[in-house]
Amino acid sequence: MKVTLLSLFVMMISAVSFAQSNTQVKWAFSSKKIADKTYELHATATVTGNWHIYSQNVGVDGPIATSFTFTKNPLVAMDGTPKENGKLIKKSEEVWGGEVRYYENKVEFIQVVKTRSAAKTNVAGKVEYMVCNDEKCLPPSETTFSVAIGG
Repeated sequence: MKVTLLSLFVMMISAVSFAQSNTQVKWAFSSKKIADKTYELHATATVTGNWHIYSQNVGVDGPIATSFTFTKNPLVAMDGTPKENGKLIKKSEEVWGGEVRYYENKVEFIQVVKTRSAAKTNVAGKVEYMVCNDEKCLPPSETTFSVAIGG
């Protein structure tokens, strides 16, 4: 009985912790045509309060870097990797053993994609990220997305 109650308690705490990351970062996804059959996908993270989200190149082992995984689509080809647009903060943090790179308030990740035809399609995937403040870090979170392009 004690083991069952303890397991239930741990699961409830984990669920609340995962939900917290989603309240600290709000994501918005959009696309913009920049040339014939070429689009920019914009993933904008708005970070609340005194929290921060890590760069794709966090700089040290430890914190989870923001990363994008795109669902394969035969009509779309990725052109490079997502670029970051925001005020990058580089700070030496003893807890991580070196200089970390992160963003506060807002950061935009921009992925250029090229379509193989003029047909309308979607670019889908997920973004994994971790948020911290000066006192603690929340468990990594994932947000899925689907953005229409073409047509």
